[in-house]
Amino acid sequence: MITGLVLLVGGVAAGMFGSLLGLGGGVLIVPLLTLGFGLPLRESVSVSLVSVIVTSSAGASVYLRKHVANLRLGMVLELFSASGALIGGLIAFMLSEQVLAGLFAALLLWVAISMLRRSDSAPASAPTAAAISEDAESGAGPAFTDTLSGPGYRVHRLPLGMAGSGLAGLVSALLGVGGGIIKVPAMHLAMGVPLKVAAATSNMMIGITATSSAVIYLLRGQVDPFVAGPTAIGVFAGATMGSRIAHRVDTRLLRLLFVGVLLFTAFEMTQKALGR
Repeated sequence: MITGLVLLVGGVAAGMFGSLLGLGGGVLIVPLLTLGFGLPLRESVSVSLVSVIVTSSAGASVYLRKHVANLRLGMVLELFSASGALIGGLIAFMLSEQVLAGLFAALLLWVAISMLRRSDSAPASAPTAAAISEDAESGAGPAFTDTLSGPGYRVHRLPLGMAGSGLAGLVSALLGVGGGIIKVPAMHLAMGVPLKVAAATSNMMIGITATSSAVIYLLRGQVDPFVAGPTAIGVFAGATMGSRIAHRVDTRLLRLLFVGVLLFTAFEMTQKALGR
């Protein structure tokens, strides 16, 4: 009972941080379960994937109802994300816990550095003449990309976005994160999708991506319902609260605090990778 309550509270904290800072709760859920509760890394990853599915399902309906997410683009890219997730789910059981811990430590360091360099007012990049020309040369011609575009913007560099989506699916399956930390930059910076649309489309996609790999973990008996249940509920509640108080919180101070947590967690995961 007490353990379930602690998992619920931890999920709330992870979901709230993730919502306020635009990250999935998996960045904190996996270290919390692995370092705080002593769960095997693969089991922590599986619980994190379940949490991603829950939060994405709730958020996707809102984004679609408000016509913020680009459904057509998301479905095209999701073919590659799901494929990457299936491959990642299979590879995860071929790697040792130490290797996975090392990969997660590297991910945390990359996220921490990215957050320190991130600008709150990143402008949405518009397609250039060179980019349009590159689309035609790469085989993603205007006739196809125009059907994936939205009001006020045009999708370009589609093959690059497909490659990024496949990588995001692979990372999601291996480390239990939603993959949004790769999908959003790929859509926004490489494909010219406005940041708000990229974030909404990514949120819609990550639930499907997580489901693709979670099935493999489930068949392998790595999903503990007594851990996944309260954690997923907590993450969902935290993400909901975070979205409602986001306008009242100074995210700059919160970001610095979160970077400190990420760096400390990366150090601990490195120690685990080294077997210490």
